Amino acid sequence: MSGTHNRLPYTLVWICIAAIGAFAVAGIALQRGETINSMWLVVAAVCVYALGYRFYSAFIAAKVLMLDAGRATPAERFNDGRDFMPTHKWVVFGHHFAAIAGPGPLIGPTLAAQFGYLPGTLWILAGAVLGGCVQDFVTLFFSVRRDGRSLGQMAKDELGPIGGSAAMLGVMMIMIILIAVLGLVVVNAMKHSPWATATVAATIPIAVLMGMYLHHLRPGRVLEATLIGVSMLIFAVLGGGWIDEHPLLRGWFDYDAPQLAVMVILYGFAAAVLPVWLLLAPRDYLSTFMKLGTIAALAVAIVLLRPELKMPAVTQFIDGSGPIFGGKLFPFVFITIACGAISGFHALISSGTTPKLLANEQDARFIGYGAMMMESFVAIMAMIAASVLEPGVYFAINSPAGIVGKEAADAVAKISAWGFPVTVEQMQTLAQTMGESTLFARTGGAPSLAVGMASLFAQVFGAHLLAAWYHFAIMFEALFILTTLDAGTRVARFMLQDMLGNFKLGSGKSNGYPSILLTSGLVVGAWGYFLYMGTIDPLGGINSLWPLFGIANQMLAAIALCVGTTILVKSAKLKYVWVTALPLSWLIIVTSSAAWEKLFSADLRVGFLTHAADLSDKLSGGLLAPDLAAKAPHLIFNDYLNAGLTATFMLITWLLLGDTLRIIYCIIGGKSYPQSSESAHIPSRLAENWVRD
Repeated sequence: MSGTHNRLPYTLVWICIAAIGAFAVAGIALQRGETINSMWLVVAAVCVYALGYRFYSAFIAAKVLMLDAGRATPAERFNDGRDFMPTHKWVVFGHHFAAIAGPGPLIGPTLAAQFGYLPGTLWILAGAVLGGCVQDFVTLFFSVRRDGRSLGQMAKDELGPIGGSAAMLGVMMIMIILIAVLGLVVVNAMKHSPWATATVAATIPIAVLMGMYLHHLRPGRVLEATLIGVSMLIFAVLGGGWIDEHPLLRGWFDYDAPQLAVMVILYGFAAAVLPVWLLLAPRDYLSTFMKLGTIAALAVAIVLLRPELKMPAVTQFIDGSGPIFGGKLFPFVFITIACGAISGFHALISSGTTPKLLANEQDARFIGYGAMMMESFVAIMAMIAASVLEPGVYFAINSPAGIVGKEAADAVAKISAWGFPVTVEQMQTLAQTMGESTLFARTGGAPSLAVGMASLFAQVFGAHLLAAWYHFAIMFEALFILTTLDAGTRVARFMLQDMLGNFKLGSGKSNGYPSILLTSGLVVGAWGYFLYMGTIDPLGGINSLWPLFGIANQMLAAIALCVGTTILVKSAKLKYVWVTALPLSWLIIVTSSAAWEKLFSADLRVGFLTHAADLSDKLSGGLLAPDLAAKAPHLIFNDYLNAGLTATFMLITWLLLGDTLRIIYCIIGGKSYPQSSESAHIPSRLAENWVRD
């Protein structure tokens, strides 16, 4: 009886959390005809995440995966001081969160606000708890149990040569495109922004100092290194603002896009070849404080101000007529949100750098499920920051000139006609207060998110610093994205080494610098080419591949869940296979629908082939203006390239699904199938408290 009494308060607390969460979600979903306070979204998110982590992730950890704290991890067994290295769980969490939290949770929800705040918010909450967090957790665990192998290599080992080879090829192709797009986003965010460039550049020597401090000077003194690093980071942020205002120093950090692209390429190569303890892990760990600190400050501002959401719950653009991007609510809200709910890129990190650092298998739940949950909360913050803007301002910033018109008067007239009033004077005043010449047609989501964040920060922390807050937000977004690029490059290097190892063209392991330099150079050269060409192309180059970002990302998640589902069945966990099979089924439906739309839709703003055919007809008929006629061949080529890549990704995904179903059929039917590649159980001998605790 005493045990029951002791558990009663605990049970009541969780019942209250569940009731509050259900009430908040219902309030968001049912609110119509009047504005709703942003605190509803915050409360709903906190309650949903708390319930998901406490109960669902605990169920997966205990019943489905059965984590074993006494089992030696690859970091312990293959410790080489470079790629494999037992690392404190908080440092690993910081690295993992920094690596997975790229532009998706910031930009995706901001763009998806075109449909209203409701569809995106509901998908962020449900998709993360039941899909994204599960994928990251399961992939990390299975990679740890398989010597830290990459997703592509696990697919080959578990599914066989056909599906595995297709997966490795598809994952590598998708990875190159994703990193190139990430690079272009971060270059555009830092372009002609000395504050952002100086601060981001300063994080590199600070990280090296932290790495040396933890590895040589004071091993294991994470708290000391953290205090030093964070103090220097704060100084770098303040110093960046001072540099931005200094007439001489400003020029030292004011670069155009091609120059920044070269710098990003060189940084990506360095991050891929240097020991992980020297640059990558401490820099990503340090960046996490900037990320979490800024998001925490944004959350504090929202809690204190409790701003009303000015964007409607649902807009008229759910029919596919939206100005920011074409496509109906289904499936494009799921493709656009991407990383805020579920992201295949995370599976590459969870089977790349992170499993090589994990010192304790039990930490897979905290790092895999918990970090994704934190990223999802970032997406909620981004949705709020976008939705507190006046809708007219939001659409004026994000709508391209080709849709609303090149002249300010034409743009405001068209946007106002949609039912979202805005004036030229209003936009001019806003641009001046943000320290910009204009905010019209600043597409991509980053500028509007920065305006929303700056407006909230200014009301709480100082309205006279509005321009400074805007540029701080731009710098924050650049830093947010760059950490994903560096970890992604290193993961791509691991994947390429695995592929070369399968063909006996390399060691397949990170045990020699010739192999590391070669594979790193090939990976960086591939995405660096697309990045650089994108910065010098007047049409944006790689920008034409942006629609593929969301589709490719979700298809990667489907590949990861195919591998996870197969391993679960092989592990005699057929009764729990729904844990991965349900999100997998949903992703197959969404990605296939989106890919089909992008290939064959009759809407010129959606279908690649339709747009290419229309341009070709107009070009041959002499119906295009001279400037557009000169660009048309390039645009047509991009459309066909996009279509070819989309079709390839879709075919690979369905091939993997078919191979997964084949393996499951063989297991259930008692036929032969590739045996599990799980490594043998070796007891852990780690005793250092700083590592294990």
